[in-house]
Amino acid sequence: MQQGKVLRTILFVLLAIVVIAGVFLGGIAVGNQLPTGMVQAVFQGQTPTAQATQTTEVITDVCTGYVSTSTPEELKTLFTPFWESWQLLHENFVDQPLDDVALMRGAIRGMLAATGDKHTSYMDPAEFKQANSSMEGEYEGIGAWVDTTGDYLKIIAPMKGSPAEAAGLKANDIVIAVDGEDQTGVPGDLVLQKILGPAGEPVTLTIRRGDETLDFTIVRAKINVPVVDYRMLDNDIAYIGLTTFNEQATKQLRAALDELLAQNPKGLILDLRNNGGGYLSTAIEVASEFIPDGVIMYEEYGDGTREVYTAKRGGRATDIPLVVLVNEGSASASEIVAGAIQDHNRGKLVGTQTYGKGSVQNWIPLSSEDSGVRITIARWLTPNEKQINDVGLTPDVVVEIDEYANYIQVPADGDTTNVEWQDTQLEAAIQLLLEQ
Repeated sequence: MQQGKVLRTILFVLLAIVVIAGVFLGGIAVGNQLPTGMVQAVFQGQTPTAQATQTTEVITDVCTGYVSTSTPEELKTLFTPFWESWQLLHENFVDQPLDDVALMRGAIRGMLAATGDKHTSYMDPAEFKQANSSMEGEYEGIGAWVDTTGDYLKIIAPMKGSPAEAAGLKANDIVIAVDGEDQTGVPGDLVLQKILGPAGEPVTLTIRRGDETLDFTIVRAKINVPVVDYRMLDNDIAYIGLTTFNEQATKQLRAALDELLAQNPKGLILDLRNNGGGYLSTAIEVASEFIPDGVIMYEEYGDGTREVYTAKRGGRATDIPLVVLVNEGSASASEIVAGAIQDHNRGKLVGTQTYGKGSVQNWIPLSSEDSGVRITIARWLTPNEKQINDVGLTPDVVVEIDEYANYIQVPADGDTTNVEWQDTQLEAAIQLLLEQ
């Protein structure tokens, strides 16, 4: 049982790290780590019994100022049932040996799930790597923004030009099976790992779409996460589509604005449809390109305190007539930008109700095995102090898209694969600008 006690010690330290570490998602991913060699240095040369005793002392030191109401003895008593369960499992479970790493990860998953917050969760090394690589701009998979927090993994939006889009996946599709395996009861993060994989290999998703159940076989590819799509439209209207708020977004947006504004457009359309969000810092920078001054958002913590984020000076497009396109796939950072523009009366929102992601998460790298945790640490509010979590933003002009109603001409056989499609939301935005 010596190995189990050592692992128990390491797990105890990991639990403490989960309590104290802090990094923001929906913001900048910056990790607060204990030194990598902490566990080895603390317990080097000690017997398992001494290690167990030392664990309580380490936890006490680590938690000073964080678990201020708990004494060392209270902490020890608090975790007694956990370690009793660990011991009983190793002594009595029918299938031995047990995978202690899996038990450790399961314990952390269960602890975070016990908060009842769907955005607070554990990410194993593969999940943590994938979550960060997609924000860095490249990974291998099908190319879709997803929500892993519900009973089933849900598609927020397929990325433009991705295998997911080519296959026909749509916003709000629910993944109920992967390669024929039912995913009922499987955490969304684990479902995502089954969907991701090497470029060139196929994966079959069974999708629930309304009352329909559909199968899609999609060949994975190397996904270069798209950022900015821009061009001049008819009637001297400039168009910029922003697809994510990663580390490249601000630079590419500014370059697009420089090129478009040099052509003296009469108005500008910012398309945030199917933009699943990203870094908070990027959201503030993007909003500042359109809002000259004032509050962009409030971040409100559990103790009632707030942090105020204001516009940065020097925005390129702070006075041009503006319309923002949004839909149910516009989430998180997209809603920060759209909400600020709407509250400042800087421009009109056109489209459909947004996703409703109004909470703030830290992505926290743990000092062992390259894993991490995601913890909700605050909620954010628009400049007019609206809380949009699970509600979303209501557009000033609501325009639904009914695919078949908006095809310019539907063939008699109903096959719409190669026919031109009319974007009524974009047309409504153009018309609104022309009226201004």
